[in-house]
Amino acid sequence: MKKYDVAVVGGGFTGVAAAIAAAREGSNVILIEKGNAFGGAAVNSLVNPFMPYTTKIDGEVVSLSAGIFEKIAKKLTERNATLTYITGRKLVEYSFMEEELKFILNDMVCEAGVDVLFHAYICKAEKDGEDIKKITVATKSGLMDIEADYFIDATGDAQLSYLAGVPTVLGRESDNLCQPMTLCFRLGNVDVEKFWATKKQMNEEYKEALERGEFINPRENVLAVKMPVPNVLHLNTTRVVKLDPTNPIDVSKAEIIARKQVYEVYEFMKKHGDGLENSYLMMTAPEIGVRESRKIVGDYILTETDARNCTKFDDAIAACNYDIDIHSPDGTGTSHYYFPNGEYYTIPYRSLIPKTVNNLLVAGRCISSDHGAQASYRVMSTVCCIGEAAGTAIGLAVKNKVDVRSVDVKELQRIIKDNGGFIGI
Repeated sequence: MKKYDVAVVGGGFTGVAAAIAAAREGSNVILIEKGNAFGGAAVNSLVNPFMPYTTKIDGEVVSLSAGIFEKIAKKLTERNATLTYITGRKLVEYSFMEEELKFILNDMVCEAGVDVLFHAYICKAEKDGEDIKKITVATKSGLMDIEADYFIDATGDAQLSYLAGVPTVLGRESDNLCQPMTLCFRLGNVDVEKFWATKKQMNEEYKEALERGEFINPRENVLAVKMPVPNVLHLNTTRVVKLDPTNPIDVSKAEIIARKQVYEVYEFMKKHGDGLENSYLMMTAPEIGVRESRKIVGDYILTETDARNCTKFDDAIAACNYDIDIHSPDGTGTSHYYFPNGEYYTIPYRSLIPKTVNNLLVAGRCISSDHGAQASYRVMSTVCCIGEAAGTAIGLAVKNKVDVRSVDVKELQRIIKDNGGFIGI
């Protein structure tokens, strides 16, 4: 296989944006994905909907996830593949159709001139000093080596970084427990509006049943989402705690536990919720969803305090105001810290730079941060912007033949803004 300027590992929103941005700067790029489609958690774990990513500044609605993410969102809307609604806090969320997303991302990646390798799981990284020289992926035909001058880790689990010896941390600081894993599922042939009208009462009955110890699922309520197609209901409501998302034995256990939870929740819903009389379990996600796992130790550790203080960094490459949304790592309960209207924090470029490696950037939910900050920026809209910034930065490194710490941050910020991105006012 030919040598590339840039190899991006992970084809979720983060990796897609990174690959497109690096190619846009003139780099020869390969995008490596373990599955059969781009979209990451959205397509592999049915993570839905997009969380709010706008705020009002001086009376104007401002998108904090502009750039490539907004282009994707616009294409979804143009294909009638979204359903927009207002949350209780008067913020916009919208659900979307994953099959349309797969098609759109395929087109965008191919139009950017990026080479694609599906069904390839990274299993080794080889270094020379502080540079990664090549990675090895497991494929249908055996092991395959991929050489590149620069790499981007968009795996979500910091898998490339871990294999390259980058120091990482797991979960929250006190006990290394991660936010719960969740297996999303879909119900078909539902009278959605009838269900919605009685959902509050059903959840009150669910909470009482939980207190009586009737569920193995510790989640405190049933979280349902309307979909863009009629008679389909999306459920993001299972919860597997105290297992390690980076341990293959634990993940296997989690899949089994979560599937049991799916059936117990659905059976309860059919008994206590309206509009489900003729429904059926349509599908579960191909793989369990992971909110949090490894995070790298980078040149700067973004903290919950930074987020709450709405810190604006000099080397900002993305912005976020999604709430600090922590699903209890050890049981029942979900805590929220909501940002004031018009406020946001930024994400510093230094949090993408890992210790011990000079030609690697890390993007997505596994950048250098603490447990609290990660609970906010981990959503798809924000990690897409982090990916775009990482790809742009690597593109500049390729052009100027410098390591990732020597990238001109002001030039990086200018390019992000010129391409429609938002990094702060």
